[in-house]
Amino acid sequence: MTLDRRHFLETTGLALTAWTLLGPLKATASSGAAPRVGMCDWNLGQSCDPTLIPKAREAHLAGLQVSVGTRPDYIPLREPEVRQRYLDLGRQHGITFPSVAAGSILNQIPLKSEPQSAVYLIDAVEAAAALGSTNVLVAFFGNGDLRLRDATGQFRNVSTGPFSTYELDAPGVTRLVEVLRQIAPRAEDLGVVMGLENTLTAEQNLEILDRVGSPMVQVYYDVGNSTAYGYDVPTEIRRLGKERICEIHLKETLSLDDPNWALLGAPQINGVPFEAVAAACNAIGYDRWFILETSGRKDRFLEDTRTNVAFVNAHFG
Repeated sequence: MTLDRRHFLETTGLALTAWTLLGPLKATASSGAAPRVGMCDWNLGQSCDPTLIPKAREAHLAGLQVSVGTRPDYIPLREPEVRQRYLDLGRQHGITFPSVAAGSILNQIPLKSEPQSAVYLIDAVEAAAALGSTNVLVAFFGNGDLRLRDATGQFRNVSTGPFSTYELDAPGVTRLVEVLRQIAPRAEDLGVVMGLENTLTAEQNLEILDRVGSPMVQVYYDVGNSTAYGYDVPTEIRRLGKERICEIHLKETLSLDDPNWALLGAPQINGVPFEAVAAACNAIGYDRWFILETSGRKDRFLEDTRTNVAFVNAHFG
């Protein structure tokens, strides 16, 4: 794209007030309780920083997804004093911790191939239990991608229909299943779900879940990612159902490469079909957390985050 995106935001009126942006989809909201809306800590600021908790409350958020660490030699949530700092500030500011993310580390040192990666996942499960979290985000991007690369490094789309399906890295998936089977009993004891956030279709994820055979292994669904990969997001949500989706990331597709493209449902984007997504979530009775993976435009974090929280409240209630 040659047009500067920030300039486009200003000139096309994407910097709308909340009531303007909320209007087109208002009919999708149900009369149920308000949804619980949180944010990834890497979007709030620096990962693993409990001092940012007051900022989360100021942005009208109710929860925070906390990173267990960012690299093998920096895993702050192993430390009891760091966990206690989160709990103390969370109580003080009314912020809870629905999930712990094991993304940065597992994207570098993947479960599908590296034995040491299992230790980092166990770290995340134990940290989640200590923070009162019910989920761990288990990421499969970068080195951890479960799709098969060809000789040129490309992924092979084997679908003959309008939506994509990519060939799997079968040995990597088998190893992943074996690792999850070993860790699942520990997760069951602690009451923590391991949510798989990856680049696969809902059907491929269901096959993995069935092979593992534990209710503590579910899907961590990202509507922006799945739209960008060419998947039928509303149909996938219905296919997975409430019992197989532990938590949902909300963002626009272009947030994959530009965190400043940050307002959900902006009409100029033609990205995530939020009206249909909200209808699908309502149809399956989804009542778990929605986690914003949006940073807001430069110098407009509070304004944009409050707008996005209002958007979720209006359409996913």
